[in-house]
Amino acid sequence: MARASIEEPPPQARLSDGTLARIVPSRYVSGFELDVAGTPQSHVDLEDPTHLHFEYVARMGAVIDRLRMPGQPLSAVHLGAGALTLPRYIEATRPGSRQQVIELEQPLVDLVREHLPLPRGAQVRMRIGDARAGLHRLPPALIGHADLLVSDVFAGAQTPAHLTTVEFYRATARVLASDGVLLVNVADGSGLAFARRQVATVREVFAHVIVLAEVQLFKGRRFGNLVVVASASPLPTQWLPRLMAAGPHPAKVAQGAELDDFVRGARVATDADSTPSPKPSQSVFDR
Repeated sequence: MARASIEEPPPQARLSDGTLARIVPSRYVSGFELDVAGTPQSHVDLEDPTHLHFEYVARMGAVIDRLRMPGQPLSAVHLGAGALTLPRYIEATRPGSRQQVIELEQPLVDLVREHLPLPRGAQVRMRIGDARAGLHRLPPALIGHADLLVSDVFAGAQTPAHLTTVEFYRATARVLASDGVLLVNVADGSGLAFARRQVATVREVFAHVIVLAEVQLFKGRRFGNLVVVASASPLPTQWLPRLMAAGPHPAKVAQGAELDDFVRGARVATDADSTPSPKPSQSVFDR
């Protein structure tokens, strides 16, 4: 009688808070997902690094495509490594880009490097430590010159409170060039109270802000991710129809008076009174 085969466990690593990070094949599309404590954190397609499966990441990719001239190398800083989805995307679409990634968890970096390796020759420097503290340890030549800074940090399914404040966003502004762009992944649910406060906080630091999201999410009818885009310089008006067309659909781009209405009554978050992003229910990830 033949023995039943024993399925090998997926590659995994124990993080500093005791949670388990795993790399598992995607159940929905080609590629792999990084799962941390049951929360899908990243999707990577090694055969096609331009394949951005998660909606909010695709929206970030659409903004990145608008920066500088098409194909021009960028200097980019990423807060939160995940499975390095966006650094791979930038390397594929803008060869020669110089990228810095700040990630708290060395075991996570080791797991991803071993099982989802970066392309040979990719200029991606990994730095281990807290994202906010790491901003003050970047190379002096980068300070004030970065084209792009991406803030996408989660401890489990929540963004830590100290990465949501006006003091934090002032630190990100210090890194960016005068026309550099900040991208923030903001996760929130019904009512969008946290997102409204985040947009108000970013606007306290950056003069020009737009927000991208799926239409129903922007109405506060379900949990999901909004992408905040901010710069000290005007964001080109020709971006807006192109971002709408890029999707994922149905797409919504909010700016100006619409954002004034969105944040009305929302308090700017400070180090003294900030909170982490709301924790989603597990059903959010049962796609």
